Amino acid sequence: MVEDMPGDCGYDFSDTAVTKYFATSFELCLKRQVIDLLEQGFTCEQLDAQPVVSVEDWYCGRQDCGCTYQITVCLLDENRVVMQEFTPEPVTLDPEADDCSWKQVSHTFSEYGPGLRFISFEHGGHDTKYWEGWYGVRVTGSSVTLQV
Repeated sequence: MVEDMPGDCGYDFSDTAVTKYFATSFELCLKRQVIDLLEQGFTCEQLDAQPVVSVEDWYCGRQDCGCTYQITVCLLDENRVVMQEFTPEPVTLDPEADDCSWKQVSHTFSEYGPGLRFISFEHGGHDTKYWEGWYGVRVTGSSVTLQV
């Protein structure tokens, strides 16, 4: 579900240009995008030079319900075979022990070998009380940057 910032029991985001976020529910909700780097204008030569790839995501919980957050970002070759992967352990947010404000996760890929053609970016989570509705983790402000 896409909701307006700051939403029920939520916090404003530090960047006022960000006005919406993706909210998850009681079942696992994941959002995935596969970026075709050649379609984005990069050349095979640029990609084979192994540019540094930086990814960033922001997540937060609600003040009234716990939640979990997870992210997986994969560098893929032309056959969509994983070259390198970033999959940290899922994070559980408890409103009784955490202020549930927006938190950043970031990662930098380097020295992954020639052949990069796609990037898969998947994130999301769910609430921990299994409430019907959109009480799970919220995600926004995602980015993928290549330094060519």
